[in-house]
Amino acid sequence: MNKKKIGIGLGILVLVGLFFALGLQKYLSFDSIKAGQADIAALYAKSPVMVSLVFFLAYVAVASLSLPGAALLTLLAGAVFGLVGGTILVSFASSIGATIAFLAARYLLRDSIQAKFGDRLSAINRGVEKDGNFYLFTLRLIPAVPFFVVNLLMALTPMKAVPFYWVSQLGMLLGTIVYVNLGTQLATLDSLRSAFSPAVIGSVVVLALVPWVSKWVIGRLQARKVYAGYQRPARFDRNIIVIGAGSAGLVTSYIAAAVKAKVTLIETHKMGGDCLNYGCVPSKALIKTSRLLHQAKHSEHYGIRSMQAEVDFGQVMDRVHRIIDEIEPHDSVERYTSLGVECIKGYATLKTPWEVEIALQDAAGNSAGTRTMSARNIVIATGARPAVPPIPGLAQINPYTSDTIWGLRVLPKRLLVLGGGPIGCELAQAFARLGSKVTQVEMSPRLMGREDPEVSQAVLASFQADGMDVRLSTKAERFEVIDGEKTLVASFEGQEQRIVFDEVLCALGRSARVQGFGLEALKVSLSAGKTVEVNEFLQTNYPNIFAAGDVAGPYQFTHTAAHMAWYAAVNALFGRFKKFSVDYRVIPWATFTDPEVARVGLNETEAKAKGIAYEVTRYGIDDLDRAIADGSAHGFVKVLTVPGKDKILGVTIMGEHAADVIAEFVSAMRHGLGLNKILGTIHIYPTLAESNKYAAGEWKRAHAPQGLLKWVEKFHARQLS
Repeated sequence: MNKKKIGIGLGILVLVGLFFALGLQKYLSFDSIKAGQADIAALYAKSPVMVSLVFFLAYVAVASLSLPGAALLTLLAGAVFGLVGGTILVSFASSIGATIAFLAARYLLRDSIQAKFGDRLSAINRGVEKDGNFYLFTLRLIPAVPFFVVNLLMALTPMKAVPFYWVSQLGMLLGTIVYVNLGTQLATLDSLRSAFSPAVIGSVVVLALVPWVSKWVIGRLQARKVYAGYQRPARFDRNIIVIGAGSAGLVTSYIAAAVKAKVTLIETHKMGGDCLNYGCVPSKALIKTSRLLHQAKHSEHYGIRSMQAEVDFGQVMDRVHRIIDEIEPHDSVERYTSLGVECIKGYATLKTPWEVEIALQDAAGNSAGTRTMSARNIVIATGARPAVPPIPGLAQINPYTSDTIWGLRVLPKRLLVLGGGPIGCELAQAFARLGSKVTQVEMSPRLMGREDPEVSQAVLASFQADGMDVRLSTKAERFEVIDGEKTLVASFEGQEQRIVFDEVLCALGRSARVQGFGLEALKVSLSAGKTVEVNEFLQTNYPNIFAAGDVAGPYQFTHTAAHMAWYAAVNALFGRFKKFSVDYRVIPWATFTDPEVARVGLNETEAKAKGIAYEVTRYGIDDLDRAIADGSAHGFVKVLTVPGKDKILGVTIMGEHAADVIAEFVSAMRHGLGLNKILGTIHIYPTLAESNKYAAGEWKRAHAPQGLLKWVEKFHARQLS
């Protein structure tokens, strides 16, 4: 906190202190106000403008300094100025005083509070940005919530001052009228408690219920509007219908069945979705083989003079498909049927917000008629598909994607990979190590652009060591066939380049599957990124239709889809009683290149872009005993913390098994544990996970109390004499 803020804060404390030190609070007691009512009324009769102005300024001072007595001043206003005059004076004075207190608290406290607790307050900030006016209006109508507490809490949020003022004035108006009206009868009251008759208490309760009733009515009206033209079924066939059997769909169905709901899961292709059949599972199987081959080629590092290894690419792909087959029972129709899920193979189309028409398929994929069923809630979990850009000539050469590459039986001699993101990097390196001559083209100036530059550079160096030709800042312009050779014409710094290849893999991201199953006809809202637009409860613009996983974003990870599925299932089934906002605060991910890269929370690139203050603690894995023994002594653990604190803002790990090692930091961030807790945890020796403890130790060493250590050093020196 700077000197100016400290000065203002001390000034406010002095004013409040003087108020109590001079005993001014006695003038704001019920007895004092009642005793002085007649005198003030007499003064008002002689000088109405002066008395009104003094009262107005006194009320503003009391409200802005959060002093006790505002309620009694409101009664006095009714007694002296009458219902209309008192209401006008109090309404404006209380709102102006509240706004001054709001601005003062914001100036003095908000930055430091947000810096310290920003991650915990993020959900509140989002809620205020969306519904802040409603929350403030509600709090102003509830007299039980202290006036100054509302000012302070709202000051710490993103709410702007102008809406704060007018919502406060509007929200406090009805309560002001009630209190001012009581004040008109001040002469007949024996005490403040006697003012609160059952009728008055009832009116206050009604005021408190007004915003909630209003919100319910508005919600009902909005629902009627969005559902206009559709006939809601008298009865439903299912509690929930889930469209798509990927990670999000499977977890949603599992949870629904576990709580004994009637659930139907519809999948048009393969159970398990992209992760099992085209993504995580097959890619990791291929990467394992490529790493084994890489180790064999560098066997001298392990004391083995030479190792012979020949690649049979057909057998490699057979192994990939065997692994898919081994894992498939975890996601099979048989398993989910045994759990209580009705699994239907077919193509689902939304006909109404509650009804789905299914074009049924038999086991061979042939048409088997149609079936229509209804559900109280529907969850869209249709995932995403690889994005294929409209580059001239690309479609004519039949490009592979991360979905179709698994049909290869012959290793391409020359493989062109478009894209330098996680999918492109993983598959490019794997094919290079299996023997393809790989050329990777990326339009941005570095690989894996979401990571820190040092990570990108390390991955690039590894790729180049594997013999890959990586072309950065290079744009694919068009594809041609020249002299019978497939050719990419690309541009680099205005110069044209020609890259000859045998096969091309498009790894340029994934687009949500939002077309062809009725979203357009129902006018389900889409985001700017062409994903299904959902609120914090994963509801679409139809409150009973939810979306989870890649189709909704904002992250396209299998584990995030499963995380979202819990919220979709619980909110769909029990949302009438309690809804839960999806929590994206601690989302980890990894890229399984060599070196492996894992991250959770902020990295330096993001922290700088967002203007978040941080400290960096770094531990080099080249110093780790287990990594040295394994021949993998490279990489680092980099931790971002709040300056001067051990609170973790984010972690990046680069090295062997980084995705496994980072789990400790994910848990720590999720449960609010700092580096001191990690340092105090016993880690097995020798393991890669010890790197987490050593990183925490580096932070501790940098924050050692040097002054205290000097005194301790002197103490020990004296013990020698």
